[in-house]
Amino acid sequence: MDSLSSAMQPRPPETWDSMLPGPANRSNGGAADCSPAGLLAYGAGSSVVIVDPRSMQLVSVLPMPSTAPQSFGSITALTSALALAPFVTSVRWSCQTVSRDLSIEDDPSNSHLSLAVGDRQGRIAIWDFRSRSVFLWLELDHFSHGDRPKLGIQDLCWVRSNSWLVAAIHGPSLLVLWNAATGRCLWKYDTTPEYLVCIRRDPFDWRHFCVLGLRGFLLSVIVLGEGNDDVSLQEQQIPGVRDSIDVQKTEKESSAGSTAPALAVFPQFYARLCFSPRWRHIVMVTFPKDLIVFDLQYQASLFSAPLPRGCSKFMDVLPDPDIDLLYCVHLDGILSIWKRKEGEQVYMLRTMEELMPSIGTSIPSPTILSVVLCQSESAFQNVGSFSIDSSSTSSIVDSSTSLNVFGGMDIVARTTLISISDDGKIWNWLMTSEKARNIGLGSLSFDSAAVAGEGSLMDAHSGTTSNYSTISQSSNVKNSEHTNSTNVSKAGIIDSISSTKIGLVGQLHLLSSTVTTLSVPSPSLLATLARGGNSPAAAVPLVALGTQSGTIDVIDVSANAVAASFFAHNGVIKGLRWLGNSRLVTFSFNQVDEDHTNYPKKNKAHDIDVSSVQWNLKANDRTGGYVNKLVVTCLRSGLNRAFRVHHKPERAPIRALKASSSGRYLLILFRDAPVEVWAMTKTPIMIRSLALPFTVMEWTLPTVTRPPSTNSSFPFKPPAVTSTTNASFSESKIASTDSSGDDLSESFAFALVNGALGVFEVHGRRIRDFKPKWPSSSFVSSDGLVTAMAYRLPHVVMGDRLGSIRWWDVTTGLSSSFNTHRDGIRRIKFSPVVPGDRSRGRIAVLFYDNTFSIFDLDTSDPLAFALLQPQSTGTLVLELDWLPMRTKRDEPLVLCIAGADSSFRLIEVGVNDIKASSSSKGIFLKERFRPMPLCLPVLFPTAHALALRMIIQSGVKSSWFSLFSAHMDTSLGNIPEIETTSGDLRGYIIESKLPSVGDSVVPELLLKVLEPYRRDGCILDDERVRLYASLANKGFAARSAFAAAIFGEFSEALFWLRLPHALSHVVDKSAKKCSQEASQSLSETESIAMLNRITSREKYVPGSRRKETTKIGQLNLMAFKQQELRANANERILWHEKLDGEEAIQKHVHELISVGDLEGAVALLLSTPPEGSNFYPNALRAVALSSAVSSSLHELAVKVVAANMIRTDKSLSGTHLLCAVGRHQEACSQLQDAGCWIDAATLASTHLHGSDYARVLQRWANNVLHNEHDIWRALILYVAAGALHEAFSALRDAKLPDTAAMFLVACHEIYAQMRSESHCSDEQSDRIVDGETKFILPCKNIDDDDVNAVSDFYGEYQRKLIHLCMDSVPLFD
Repeated sequence: MDSLSSAMQPRPPETWDSMLPGPANRSNGGAADCSPAGLLAYGAGSSVVIVDPRSMQLVSVLPMPSTAPQSFGSITALTSALALAPFVTSVRWSCQTVSRDLSIEDDPSNSHLSLAVGDRQGRIAIWDFRSRSVFLWLELDHFSHGDRPKLGIQDLCWVRSNSWLVAAIHGPSLLVLWNAATGRCLWKYDTTPEYLVCIRRDPFDWRHFCVLGLRGFLLSVIVLGEGNDDVSLQEQQIPGVRDSIDVQKTEKESSAGSTAPALAVFPQFYARLCFSPRWRHIVMVTFPKDLIVFDLQYQASLFSAPLPRGCSKFMDVLPDPDIDLLYCVHLDGILSIWKRKEGEQVYMLRTMEELMPSIGTSIPSPTILSVVLCQSESAFQNVGSFSIDSSSTSSIVDSSTSLNVFGGMDIVARTTLISISDDGKIWNWLMTSEKARNIGLGSLSFDSAAVAGEGSLMDAHSGTTSNYSTISQSSNVKNSEHTNSTNVSKAGIIDSISSTKIGLVGQLHLLSSTVTTLSVPSPSLLATLARGGNSPAAAVPLVALGTQSGTIDVIDVSANAVAASFFAHNGVIKGLRWLGNSRLVTFSFNQVDEDHTNYPKKNKAHDIDVSSVQWNLKANDRTGGYVNKLVVTCLRSGLNRAFRVHHKPERAPIRALKASSSGRYLLILFRDAPVEVWAMTKTPIMIRSLALPFTVMEWTLPTVTRPPSTNSSFPFKPPAVTSTTNASFSESKIASTDSSGDDLSESFAFALVNGALGVFEVHGRRIRDFKPKWPSSSFVSSDGLVTAMAYRLPHVVMGDRLGSIRWWDVTTGLSSSFNTHRDGIRRIKFSPVVPGDRSRGRIAVLFYDNTFSIFDLDTSDPLAFALLQPQSTGTLVLELDWLPMRTKRDEPLVLCIAGADSSFRLIEVGVNDIKASSSSKGIFLKERFRPMPLCLPVLFPTAHALALRMIIQSGVKSSWFSLFSAHMDTSLGNIPEIETTSGDLRGYIIESKLPSVGDSVVPELLLKVLEPYRRDGCILDDERVRLYASLANKGFAARSAFAAAIFGEFSEALFWLRLPHALSHVVDKSAKKCSQEASQSLSETESIAMLNRITSREKYVPGSRRKETTKIGQLNLMAFKQQELRANANERILWHEKLDGEEAIQKHVHELISVGDLEGAVALLLSTPPEGSNFYPNALRAVALSSAVSSSLHELAVKVVAANMIRTDKSLSGTHLLCAVGRHQEACSQLQDAGCWIDAATLASTHLHGSDYARVLQRWANNVLHNEHDIWRALILYVAAGALHEAFSALRDAKLPDTAAMFLVACHEIYAQMRSESHCSDEQSDRIVDGETKFILPCKNIDDDDVNAVSDFYGEYQRKLIHLCMDSVPLFD
């Protein structure tokens, strides 16, 4: 039995939002996904990074918890729990929509922001992004599966059955189905010895998914229920894979073990699969050297292409959702674009682009790890079809213009690609496809702002970034080629050569490499501004990070972003320190061979035991010398200036830098060599060298005047006999012991190898002994080497390798100590103090086991009041320091942490007067700064998100969305609205003369609820406002489609787009009489030619098939019209004409009969060779079908067929015989009973009309609703069948009151518009009854009771929503 791990307790999101992740790498397996609402999630180390691709801003970081226990009952348990969390290997957003069921608003399993994350340890975490917490763990049971729980997750996807399921690949070959609500394992399937690499869901049927293997193995799975026997699967093999030998060779050489997933065994071998978003049963597959188009229904390859010449291996394949383009990503960062040949599933290489510009990148060039296509832009392009400026309202239902603008006519298509590189950068690429057209006279013009106003492109090699590494689309250089308005002709449109262009429109720069060191500026009053003068340098909210790649990343903590990045070293930055607040000093070193070194003899008097000191380096001097590099970087100019340049290698490497708080002085500590003191002037000057065996040295921190009420800061032990060091300079002089001291002098404390302590003072270029008052003799430890120190006048705190902490007052000599019972101490950092602080003894202590604690030395028992690791588990701490931005005593302390997972985190530590405690604050330190608002309504609280949907559907003027843009931005000049008076929001509501539904007061109340978001400008950006302005007056269907697209509900948006056409279909079909079928016959010449072809065993080759292509892009999901279904069927037939084999012939015959091509079917059946197993069944069907065509063809067919029929036909030949005798209704029923719903609809579209065709559509809709669980496709079929009553019932059962109300109003609006255009005024008097406007619907089975039920249901929902909105607090990022 599988075990379900308990969900973790949710943690405050504020601390997590103050985190910057490290870069992604190959171990993450390219884990990335873009949510339907447009949020990008990708794996970076052991964290999941959430990014808004539109504004290119970091939204949040979700660190995966470690696998250790969560209880910290002891120090041992704490240390064991702080293991690094495993790498994230797969990320997938759920497709759940915003629930209208207000009673389960807080249920995490019902969240529309659910995220499934798999890792290398075989765990799957289901995150609720609203609460930033894991609410469910999916793990295999240890007792039932042995080592199986550690099978890493290769890939996963969400599948829809009766509930939402997660299908995951565990290890190399285990496929598992999980219930995402209960955590129960439903089904397992082992495909050993196949290596499974990729899993994808079918966009046409969410119950269906496919799994791909490295050697071409393909598993097609349909989930019919949640039982073990409710899973239908079919194993297939893709032929022609060229890399099977390479896979076997790598598998033999691999030492990763049999339980490792494919991404660990074959890190450079990629095989990817994707479903065609336009054609059913078609998948595109890439192997390292092959691109293959595969038909799942025929189990055959329709197209295969080798790797283009000069390209590296394929890495991924992405289909364009709107046009017939295929994007293939290569390992070297090249993007190859393939165009489908008209009428075939054949793709031709069109162009190639670089996703990693060669200009402005480091050497070697960063690697592209993954590329994601944002499908949210596709939905808005389809919604934008309503923005066509037309004087005639017929454009609403004119499929040749409005709905096919982007998908079918290829006028302009905009595709957003997001690439992720291993240098911490995220690239936003805009792909634009255009076709030149010959325009007729009766043309409609696009609104240029809606089509291309915001989409100007930048050259891929000239993009630049701002201080926060973001490029707004609205700030790009305008390109006239893309901003010109495009005209669309209603009449003949002649295609010409298409053009595809790519441009970089945004970039987000996060941490560029693994963090090695951290430094926080803490300038004292002695630090002056870099530009000169006597003004003291202010504390700045910046943190500098040194990385393994040699870059310096400067973090703006107020914005939680990388403010700047400087390349300073060719190797790893070993140390980093601030010089004031505008300069940085860094060092690195590299070891050279002995042949290139010439050392002086070692001075034995100064040998130091460095086995436990800063750097773990080789101590053998004969291994070679060291080249030390010191660089000063100016943050304002970005210039790097090296100093202390030696032309020959040195005997000892640098092990640490210590900069004074003023930035005037620098201590350079070497391993086993004297310490150098430098004056950091414009040209640094070495003051002198200190030849003492130092272990640690620290400058004093800036001091703050002690409050008068505090007489003593530190508890102390009774003084005893003192012991001091005799090491001092002979010329040293006694300095003042007052903490204020000389304004031009600074002091540093140090410890020697023998445990002796001292304090030196630097005054100008003189160094003198501070002559402090020494502590007792018992203060010096005989066996504990001092490894860490912190110094702030008048206190020195030290830690040793035994875990003891000692402190000493240099003015009074008072001292004390205690043991932490932990490992050795590596760092000690004083917390910043402000006037009014009662405690000045708070310290953060970093231990050698990479854990840390916070102690308050002002308490009577510091160990009893300590905070043991106040941060969550999941990372080890490499470096830490306090952020000196605290200005008031009631503000929390903030700790900066560099984690071993390459992340940078800020932790709030709230401290009261009694003891320290970790607490979560409502707002971190200061309000977070963003360069632009984060316009993501999907992140609103659920009640507020539903309120926004409702007011958009009901109709609100576009000027409401922004207080400033409508007046300040000239690009919004097309919004013909005037700002209403302050306080009165009713002027923003669009007035309507349609019948009212629900409570008319609710929209005004909702506007008041959303007023904080509006004033913050975080509802819609300017581009979305322009789009909404173009369709705000186009009716309820257009506004409902826009509202659905905002929240990523693509299927609902397509439903609203197709609704006018479905209603038009109902009205047109009801007005027409059923047409008679026209019989077809063959001429005598054609019959003789066919007989000759049959007797010569030639395969039938049809003539030029009439093209009825009506390409509507993703709207194929909602196809219901007869010509649309026939066009799709004819298109599929052309792909399969050249396929051989008995199964292919049987299916091809079936397709030909479905479209009414009986002569083609007869010819194909009679071409079956006599030795074939299906010869006699085919002959029988050929005779029956030929009799329905002509007597001459029947006679010819009978001559070929033998007299005896002894075998039974296992195909759907009964359906074919029904078609032969004209019983098409029964044939459609048989096809639907067999599960061939598309074939039944195609057959019905060819032969049935009126109510017969409507019955087929309605039964199809019932299957789609109850079995495929796709309510939106079912609704459009109900409408096309004229079954509005069933549509309302489906909406009521799905608990969608707002959609039911908008559906009612939209149907009335569209139908009334059709009646007015057709001048039908005979029923106009029925619209007004008792002074009230009544609804008019095209179906007569909807009465007033049904309408009242919808209105009451909607009104009750409105009242509940208002109460929830009033109780919910607006949440801002």
